Amino acid sequence: MIRWLQAPVAIMIILLLSFFLGNTAQAGYAAIVIDSKSGKVLHSRNADTYNYPASLTKMMTLLLVFEALNNNKLQLNEKLRVSSKASKQPASKLGLLTGQTITVEQAIRAISVKSANDVATVIAEKLAGTESNFAKMMTKRAHQLGMNKTTFKNASGLPHKRQRSTARDMSILAQTLINKFPKYYNYFSIQSFTYKGKLYKNHNKLLQKYKGTDGIKTGYINASGFNLAASTKRNGTRLIGVVFGGKTAGRRDRQMKRLLNRSWARAESFSLLRARPAPKRFTPIMETMALKESSSNIAFSSTSANWGIQIGAFNRYKEAHDIGSHTVHKLVNLPFTASLKIQAVSKSNNTLFRTRLMGLNEVRARASCKQILVNGRECKIVKPNN
Repeated sequence: MIRWLQAPVAIMIILLLSFFLGNTAQAGYAAIVIDSKSGKVLHSRNADTYNYPASLTKMMTLLLVFEALNNNKLQLNEKLRVSSKASKQPASKLGLLTGQTITVEQAIRAISVKSANDVATVIAEKLAGTESNFAKMMTKRAHQLGMNKTTFKNASGLPHKRQRSTARDMSILAQTLINKFPKYYNYFSIQSFTYKGKLYKNHNKLLQKYKGTDGIKTGYINASGFNLAASTKRNGTRLIGVVFGGKTAGRRDRQMKRLLNRSWARAESFSLLRARPAPKRFTPIMETMALKESSSNIAFSSTSANWGIQIGAFNRYKEAHDIGSHTVHKLVNLPFTASLKIQAVSKSNNTLFRTRLMGLNEVRARASCKQILVNGRECKIVKPNN
């Protein structure tokens, strides 16, 4: 009888484990880089894959603190009492004792710089009574922001198999903190702070080692690897990068630098630094003569980046620039070699400004032209040496 029951019981256990573990995060590499203002994705790899957010979770904890400050539910000089549960949180922590107090501003600094788990719990209990209730608030707010693949189970990011997010969702969170809370975002830029005579330094080394970096948060647990959300600003443009699953903090930081370097080059090529909306009215004059197929018998590789597309030829430079920038801004999967070219061309005693996107291979050129044509604009392929 016992042996007869063993097989069904084993099957039931397997089914239950599959149910409970089926939607948990799978730790692994993921990354995304976006333009903070427009949200345009400049790089993406596994950006929608579930991962453990680790201490990137604390970005949402602080977002709810900033909202409470804006709504006068908290004051920066308000003192928060430490509970027994908060004092027992594992490192990273300040080592707060039960009954001790800490001000809201000290708490913000401790979370943004030290990533203090005990302080995150203090905040959670202040705003929601219990950390469990606070996690529900966090998840609800995440979904309101469009972070639909994120679930929070605590305020700190400490290990929990059901606490999960994605690189894309974390970029949305960072973007919200930067754009919606400029008054408080500078807390993420603090490189160190002192509490009760002890100096704590920020874990985000890019603040010192990568030009233009001004935030935002690091994270690590064994199951996640080394995570980082970073913001860099140059020439009035800000990029947000998120990396999950670094093997070490150093390798994670180096990978972030590589992704940002490539993304800056791409942003500049696409005129994102000075992107403007397309004019409401324009009359493009296509310069078809410049696009006649070459009669040369020279064979060109369809995979080399010497193809391009012509978006139009216009009477005024500003028109050529604005329409070209707006059109290119909407294209997807463009290579880092792509660049927008505007060239003055004389024709019948008239000067036209020709707008081309060059640095493509044949496949990408044809795909980009097809996308432009679908959107109702004219587009022609530019072959090598044309």
